[in-house]
Amino acid sequence: MSKIRVLIVDDSALVRQMLTQLLGSDPAIDVIGAAPDPLVAREMIKSLNPDVVTLDIEMPRMDGLAFLEKIMTLRPMPVLMISSLTQKGADTALRALALGAVDYVAKPTIGLRDGFEALREEIVAKVKMAASARVRPLCSDAPKAAAPSPASGYSSSEKVIAIGASTGGVEALQTLLTQFPHDAPAMLVTQHMPAAFTASFAARLDQFCAVTVSQARDGERVLPGHVYIAPGGLHLELARSGANYICRVHDMPAVSGHRPSVDVLFRSVARAAGGNSVGIILTGMGSDGAAGLLEMRDAGASTIGQNEATCVVYGMPKVAHDRGATEVELPIGKISEQVLYRCRATAKRGVRV
Repeated sequence: MSKIRVLIVDDSALVRQMLTQLLGSDPAIDVIGAAPDPLVAREMIKSLNPDVVTLDIEMPRMDGLAFLEKIMTLRPMPVLMISSLTQKGADTALRALALGAVDYVAKPTIGLRDGFEALREEIVAKVKMAASARVRPLCSDAPKAAAPSPASGYSSSEKVIAIGASTGGVEALQTLLTQFPHDAPAMLVTQHMPAAFTASFAARLDQFCAVTVSQARDGERVLPGHVYIAPGGLHLELARSGANYICRVHDMPAVSGHRPSVDVLFRSVARAAGGNSVGIILTGMGSDGAAGLLEMRDAGASTIGQNEATCVVYGMPKVAHDRGATEVELPIGKISEQVLYRCRATAKRGVRV
């Protein structure tokens, strides 16, 4: 089996050296080059044809974001962002993920050598995952908010949609959520994401969506026409408070290796909403969400998985499918239509969605 050919792009000579040593120590990876800026990297991509590019954001001569946009427009390939997690860096990294970067790794802020060594397993795993990811040419059209629609019978406060995503989820969620009209059922979303990212992620989605998107707050009432994003580093659950649904946000231990965990969200929706809910599992590495989605289906919920062809990484949806947790798999562009159809039809009959 051929090795994964990696090109490292970073303006720091020390970071280039450490990443070369770190990745080169894995027998499945071959570091074929290291570039100090995007202009040098552009020529190396042409001559070396790497399988994966690791890319910093803040660099001289051309910033990483502009370079990523050129890559994804002219020569799409798997790109792993390796950059800082300052607030400014988080905003820019989210834009990078929306442009088509497969994933990100937060650079150590102090103690680079020890910090990168602690990140060895994560970086190697994400490079390997990126090598098998599906990348598509960047669409030049900016996302557009869904047009507001009149009340259509699916804005009942009893209906709840739960969504889980990981690798590739930033782009998938933007595609999905912009298709919902302003009176869509309430939605709770768990996306694997560091704490520095989620507030910016929610604000970014809110710009493009007809529904209102915000980071979830503990005790907040869950309302139609709103999307609640799990804060990074915290679990999000749905709970009952009298006749209302509310968000529960807490820092209990990681589940399925994650906090926030999709399994935690899905299991809470199974308990609180049962047949009045829809569960959606999107692109992502690993198995988080599969067990919880099966609990939702067993509780009477409708369950949908993103299909393999439109996933960046067909991991979480595949495990859910293999365990019988999903009723149907659909392209990302068709999921909202199916959800709203089910909600409209069942609202008229007064049965589960």
